[in-house]
Amino acid sequence: MQHASRVVTSNQPGPHTDLARRVQRALDHPLQKPVAEHSQNAFDAARAWLDKTRAPLILDAGCGVGLSTRRLAERFPDHAVIGVDRSESRLSREHGALADNVHLARADLVDFWRLAQAAGWAPTRHYILYPNPYPKAAHLKMRWHGHPVFPTALSLGGRLEVRSNWRVYIEEFAQAVKLATGVTALVEAHPPGSEYLTPFEAKYAQSGQPLWRLVCETLPRGESV
Repeated sequence: MQHASRVVTSNQPGPHTDLARRVQRALDHPLQKPVAEHSQNAFDAARAWLDKTRAPLILDAGCGVGLSTRRLAERFPDHAVIGVDRSESRLSREHGALADNVHLARADLVDFWRLAQAAGWAPTRHYILYPNPYPKAAHLKMRWHGHPVFPTALSLGGRLEVRSNWRVYIEEFAQAVKLATGVTALVEAHPPGSEYLTPFEAKYAQSGQPLWRLVCETLPRGESV
């Protein structure tokens, strides 16, 4: 079945020329914003759940309605999969009962990443699937790789996978990873076949849009590359 979905349009012909400065600024000035109470409560509940499972962690950052979290849990039944999204409305949509190895947390992802870092979490896999690309050049600081929290997200370590229908986003993310850690990320086209992780992935693929992904092994901050 073919679907119609809007392609990303931008006034950027390629990776942003200010990216290096944004990444260096994030490295030099760690984010100090107070953690929201609801994020702290959500993290505490997630940590208590994870402690009980005693399984390796997979983090699904910005999980939307949680379908990707469920599907990752099916693919990796011996892992504990935590999906995080800021929208209570998205997370509360009915998609069936959660498997025993799934936990959904309603929290600000900026807060959740910082709390995970402080708690010493080390996910074996870390997914950021189809984040808002904020395609206007003026909105670079709103993309995850242009945000002050970017070094914190990388510091959790593990196999990081980012997917997008905008190639520039993935190319920028790879450049930012290299600048922040020295790690060279794989950037490649990613036709998902029929095994879609998210509703956005299904919509974009069925509309005939090319999809892209980044994969790399990140290291906790302080470790040498």
